[in-house]
Amino acid sequence: MCDWIFDAPLWLVGPGLVVVLVGIALVGLSTVRARLLPRLRVTHEDTHFVGPMVHSIMVFYGLVLALIAVNVFETYSECSKIVSSEATAIAMLYRDVGSYPEPVRSELKTTLRAYVEQVIRVAWPLQRSGRIPSGGVALMDSVQTHLAAFEPKTEGEKALHAEAWRAYNHVIEARRARLDEVATGLPVVMWLVVLLGAAISLSASFFFHVEDVRLHAILVTLLATFIASVIFVMLALDHPFRGDLGISSESYQLIYDHLMAR
Repeated sequence: MCDWIFDAPLWLVGPGLVVVLVGIALVGLSTVRARLLPRLRVTHEDTHFVGPMVHSIMVFYGLVLALIAVNVFETYSECSKIVSSEATAIAMLYRDVGSYPEPVRSELKTTLRAYVEQVIRVAWPLQRSGRIPSGGVALMDSVQTHLAAFEPKTEGEKALHAEAWRAYNHVIEARRARLDEVATGLPVVMWLVVLLGAAISLSASFFFHVEDVRLHAILVTLLATFIASVIFVMLALDHPFRGDLGISSESYQLIYDHLMAR
C-alpha cells in the first residue's frame, strides 16, 4: 500500500478513490460489452446462472470487507482509549506527587510537566508521520529514580507512595501500548484482498445482459462508488495517528493547561 495516501487530505482521497474506481469500472464495462460479450453470446436465459454467481461473489466480498472494516474501527477505538488512559494516569500521578514533601515534589512535578510537553510537541508530530518516537524515556527514568529514592516515614506517606507507584506503572504500561500502535495497520496482503475483491466484484457485474448500456453503466457506477466509499473509510481509520482523522494530543494538552500550567 502506498504510504503517502494515509497522510493525504481526506477531501482529496475520497473523491479521488471514487473517480478512479468508477473510471476503471466504466472502461472495463465498455471493453467487455464491445469485445467480450459478443463472443460469449450471452442471452437473457444466461441471467439465471450469472445472477446467482454474481450475488455469491458480492456476498462473500461484502462479508470480507465488513470484517476488515470492523477490525480497523476497533483498532482505532482501542488506540483512542490507550491515549486517554495514559493521559489520565499522568494526571493521577501528577496529583499524587503534589502531596510529596519538598524538594521531591518540585522535582517530580517539573519532570512530569517536561514529559507532557515532550509528548505534545515532539512525540506527536513524529507519530503523525508514522514514526515511533524514542524521546521521553529519560524523563520517565528520572521519575522512577525520584520515586525509588523517596523514603516514606509515616503511614500516610507510605499509602501515598504506593498510589504514586501504581499510577507510574500505569503510565509506563499505557505509553508502551501507545507506541506499539503507532505503526499498526492492515497488512499489505489484506489490502491486496480488498483491492482484488473490488476488481472481481466489479468485473462480475459486467456480464449481465442489459439492453440499455446507460442503465448498465449507472448500476456499475453505483456499485463502484459504494465500494470506493468503504475503502475510503478503511484508509481514513487504518493508521490511528495519521491523516485528518488521526488521534490528536488533546488529552495531554487539557491536562497540561488545566493541571500543570497553573
